[in-house]
Amino acid sequence: MSGPSAARPPEAAPRRPRRFRSARRLPAALVALVVLAVTGLFLYDLAAVRAHRPGMQWRRELGRQLERHTPADAAVIAAAAALAAAGLLLLLLALTPGRGGLLAMASPAPAVRAGIGRKSAELLLRDRAMEVPGVRSVRVAVRRRHVVVRAASHFRELDDVRADLDAVLAVGLAELGLVRDLPVRVRVTRPAGKG
Repeated sequence: MSGPSAARPPEAAPRRPRRFRSARRLPAALVALVVLAVTGLFLYDLAAVRAHRPGMQWRRELGRQLERHTPADAAVIAAAAALAAAGLLLLLLALTPGRGGLLAMASPAPAVRAGIGRKSAELLLRDRAMEVPGVRSVRVAVRRRHVVVRAASHFRELDDVRADLDAVLAVGLAELGLVRDLPVRVRVTRPAGKG
């Protein structure tokens, strides 16, 4: 029987939220198919040579070309540079998350991952900022580490508008439920022609 003194299971320590990663299934499948086709071609040619049959024409021609050209030739250097650039691009695609437009949100269960797009978060915060009296126009940019808000006020004191914007945006960010606290940088100006 469990009573008030029964031991409760320890709660798991909150893990650091991971960024959303792009699956990139199509590029990975295409690269795998190309590698498989090239490997199959080489294996077929190798098996044919081992069976005392002549190698494929393209391999013999490639051997002749390699005998004529040295690594110092411009065509060889250009081909090597193109292959190196393709390899660097593939490494870059493999190492970058690819879903930088999604911000992690607090989720109700450990197995559920929630996120919101940056553009959606910008629209929600912009709508909140437009509710502040005296704000004529607002531009919001949600970045990875902070939020930048540029507002134009056509009446009221700029310090009062800035204070109201700080309060409204703090509530808006809390309602978004983002895992990471994003500091807000607010800049309020007067439109041109308004003294």
